[in-house]
Amino acid sequence: MSETSTRQEATIWQAEEYSVTEEPYYLPIGDEIPLFEAAYEQRIPVLLKGPTGCGKTRFVEYMAHRLGKPMNGAGDNAPRPLITVACHEDLTASDLVGRYLLDAEGTRWIDGPLTRSVKVGAICYLDEVVEARKDTTVLIHPLTDYRRLLPVEKQGQVVEAADGFLLVISYNPGYQSALKDLKHSTRQRFISIEFDYPPREHEMEIIQHEAAIDAGLAGDLAKLGEKVRNLREHGLGEGVSTRLLIYAGKLMAKGISPRRACQVAVTWSLTDDHEVQRSIEEVVTSIFE
Repeated sequence: MSETSTRQEATIWQAEEYSVTEEPYYLPIGDEIPLFEAAYEQRIPVLLKGPTGCGKTRFVEYMAHRLGKPMNGAGDNAPRPLITVACHEDLTASDLVGRYLLDAEGTRWIDGPLTRSVKVGAICYLDEVVEARKDTTVLIHPLTDYRRLLPVEKQGQVVEAADGFLLVISYNPGYQSALKDLKHSTRQRFISIEFDYPPREHEMEIIQHEAAIDAGLAGDLAKLGEKVRNLREHGLGEGVSTRLLIYAGKLMAKGISPRRACQVAVTWSLTDDHEVQRSIEEVVTSIFE
């Protein structure tokens, strides 16, 4: 087998390692799907903005699966590889790009998730990017314009992005502060798609599907979500996420009483303030009598 064939097989294996092989459930709310598809075709980086648990990560997974195309001569469509990085305040450039490591055979270079994404043509998703250090996020700039290049300074190389590569980042504007805001020089390199919690009828459908409960319970949970989010004006930092409502539904599906399920999945998860907890409990009681 030739060296070229070996490299190609290694690339196929590396791409498949991160593929979303089963289609994730996603219910579109607006025109986010055609927007993302157009951005992907034009290789335009995408910024997803929205509150915690509203479906940003699920959307990226769904799009990675949807954007499958023939790879390496295969007859069937294959999901786009997806590599996700959960950003945090200690995330360094080396964590994204790669570093030299010592092992029994000596020193060897290990690609970071961003470098792997660039090489195999993956969708690279930097989740909650504002949590990363600003000097770390600057390194993505050459990947977000016509150059599509990743400088790997420790190796003295510049890696050109493979054809399928797309950079996607997300953050929650609700937690925005002067210290954790996205730099204008960064955010103006992306198109922005805004997400929010879905309308009640859509959220009911999502909860029913994800928690495997009947429409009545799912409708009550969607109603609870809508009412609890209105408490943000009364001391609640952020409204209840669709994710937490699904957790409550999953507990109910296993026989936990609705009030108890809502207490542990919604009330206690949202706040430690006893006054706000009492307000949420009143809403729960009014729905699940």
